[in-house]
Amino acid sequence: MGISLPARNIYLIVFALLAFAVVMPIAFCGRSASDANKTASTGTEGTLEESRAVEVTTTTAIAQEVAAYIQATGSFAADESSDVAPEVSGQVVSTPVDVGAFVRQGAVIAQLEDKDARFRLQQALAAEQQAQSAVRQAQERLGLNSSERFDVNNIPEVRAALRQFESADAQAKLAEANASRYASLVKTGDVSQMTYDQARAQADSARAQANAARQNYELAMNVARQSNVGIATAQAQLEAARSQVGLARKALSDTTITAPFSGHVSDRPVAAGEYVTPASKIATILKTNPIKLRLQVPELDATRIRAGMEVEISVDAYPGARFAGKVKSINPAVELASRAVVVEVEIENRSNQLRPGMFATARILQSEGAEGVFVSRNAVMEDPNTNSFRVFVIEGDKARLRVVQVGEQEAGTVRIVTGVAAGEVVATTNLEQLYDGATVAHR
Repeated sequence: MGISLPARNIYLIVFALLAFAVVMPIAFCGRSASDANKTASTGTEGTLEESRAVEVTTTTAIAQEVAAYIQATGSFAADESSDVAPEVSGQVVSTPVDVGAFVRQGAVIAQLEDKDARFRLQQALAAEQQAQSAVRQAQERLGLNSSERFDVNNIPEVRAALRQFESADAQAKLAEANASRYASLVKTGDVSQMTYDQARAQADSARAQANAARQNYELAMNVARQSNVGIATAQAQLEAARSQVGLARKALSDTTITAPFSGHVSDRPVAAGEYVTPASKIATILKTNPIKLRLQVPELDATRIRAGMEVEISVDAYPGARFAGKVKSINPAVELASRAVVVEVEIENRSNQLRPGMFATARILQSEGAEGVFVSRNAVMEDPNTNSFRVFVIEGDKARLRVVQVGEQEAGTVRIVTGVAAGEVVATTNLEQLYDGATVAHR
């Protein structure tokens, strides 16, 4: 049984078939043309890319032995710093030095009023002369000269008393001997008892005179010793007077304030006419030759540092300049806040180029060497926007951008700390035309 369709539907089906027959050839032709155009375009772009290759010259990164070092930063400090103050109070008369001046040790940096000090010195000198006269008078009373030392037996009065005693003692001994002889003769009847009694009386009298002479001798010695005590007292007074003279001289010299060591004047806060005391600061003197560099070294690196190691120093104020020094001391304690050790380096500074407070970078050279990678200076580009350095490494016909950390420069080469390995090829020309992935033609 057949199905009959409305005439309207039959017309719609016929119209759709005709439209499909028209569109399909057109779409097929369009795809073929697009594919052909794409193929042609690809061939053209390949040719253009080859024509846009950047021509560069290259060099190879090389490895060579370099000195190993520990790098640290720090600031310079004066070897010695002194805030000079007066030892006495007084009015400032003059200040013959200015800030920045170099002064030698002992040079006058300020003068105080010294009139009173001079008067006191004159008084002390007068008292010293009086004490000297008193000593001389005491010595003359004993018959001594200024250089002769006291000896009681050398005193004239003592010597005279001694001679008298010796004479009286001799006479007494003679009389006693006669009396003893007469005593023997009395027993034999050769002399009378009267004669013996006379001899005995003479002996007793002579002994009494001898004893009296001894007493005079001892008295003379006592008097001489007492006179010597007077000399000692006078000499003690003379020493006291001399001490006063010394103090007066020091008080006078203290009115002149001098530099304790050679150095530069960094501060001079007083002027003529001011009254100062021992608590006042007259000037600040800095000893800058040699000068010290205080470095903050990480505690892990501090164990590799020893006193006497060579140090190379660079300062931003003197680009390209290098200063040599030696490790002088290493603080045994680690700073808790920074976990660093303070290392002091001593540097000769005869021309005073280095000043306290300047910032510096130091390299403490190690005894063992290390291997470094070096490339031509022309291969390194500095990017001022990022404050970094770039190198283009050539891999086949492509340039690859590397950000590197640079080290020291020498003889037209730059040390690459990180970013390039030894043996890699780097571009040295037309760097401004290169970018990461750029095609290059190199030789």
